[in-house]
Amino acid sequence: MNLKQKISKPSASYSNMLSVDRALHEFRRGRIVHISDGSGGVLAITPEMVSDQTLSMISALSNTHLDIAITHHRARTLKVRLYTDEVVLIPFKFWKTPEMARVISDPIADMAYPLSGPFIAKREPISPSSVAAIQLAKIAQLLPSAIVVEDKNCSDNVLDEQKIISVDASAVMAYELNAADTLQQISSARVPLEASENCRILTFRSPEGGREHLAFIIGEPNTDESVLARLHSECFTGDLLGSLKCDCGQQLRGAIAQIESEGAGILLYLRQEGRGIGLVNKLRAYTLQDQGYDTVEANERLGFESDERLFLPAVSILRKLGFRRVRLMTNNPEKVEALRSFGVEVAERVPHAFPSNDHNQFYLSVKKEKSGHFL
Repeated sequence: MNLKQKISKPSASYSNMLSVDRALHEFRRGRIVHISDGSGGVLAITPEMVSDQTLSMISALSNTHLDIAITHHRARTLKVRLYTDEVVLIPFKFWKTPEMARVISDPIADMAYPLSGPFIAKREPISPSSVAAIQLAKIAQLLPSAIVVEDKNCSDNVLDEQKIISVDASAVMAYELNAADTLQQISSARVPLEASENCRILTFRSPEGGREHLAFIIGEPNTDESVLARLHSECFTGDLLGSLKCDCGQQLRGAIAQIESEGAGILLYLRQEGRGIGLVNKLRAYTLQDQGYDTVEANERLGFESDERLFLPAVSILRKLGFRRVRLMTNNPEKVEALRSFGVEVAERVPHAFPSNDHNQFYLSVKKEKSGHFL
């Protein structure tokens, strides 16, 4: 289950977003983060960055055994039996070194260590802090795993001495929803495009953190009518480089051209690279695809959901611009359902398919067969 789906709506308070923003950057640096949940907490660090020194440090701070938290998708790949909900904890005795921690977390190492394991997970209930550690890794666009240890004997003074940032588990879980719900327009500029000279680009960002998103306003769309709209998730390889592995570049340029041909509309450029897993992880997924896995299998083998995107940012931007009804250019029924669930009327689904090539034909077939796209 997508961990973000555990929260039906954003929290009423956004005061903790700054602490999450700081914590995710510490996580990306390979530093220890303290995550608390009211009844307890954990010290956490990403296996991607862990060293012998930091492993010794995090263990000494708590004097209890370390575990690796991984998602159910990753656990199934490693043939780990699922005794607990949401995530799985693998005890220290099954890995013991930074190198083995990365073997458990990173599927790229599976081919090099085909006989690793067997790994046996803990059966005790998982704390909210350990679940939040996985979500923090996802927000930081790292592999969805974390080395965690209970914060016993780890006082506020110790955290201060070691300069360890502390964050609340509930704030981590609500972070992306809150960031989307608090988006504000930051700037606007006229940017003539090759396919549409009458274009303005608006930027949106939450004052509390999170990614920036863009709105391409072409022509003068009427807010009283159903606006022709496209929700386009960022794709560096397809949009900028013209990658043939996907149809993203075709969809982006095709959407702009279609809006221009109809006279007016909006394209929302959402910073959700690789279906929300980030560029680095998308390239990892490409490596797995070269080994024979399809798009869905590759994402899940990495430990992610097949699609980690959140469409609330699009809803927030549409509302702020005054649009309540859209004619949505998409082949993805989940986008239609997402907008409707947040109160945006989808008056029409406008097909948005393009010819395949030798490199993306299988990718498109998986979109249709496994993800339910209308192709």
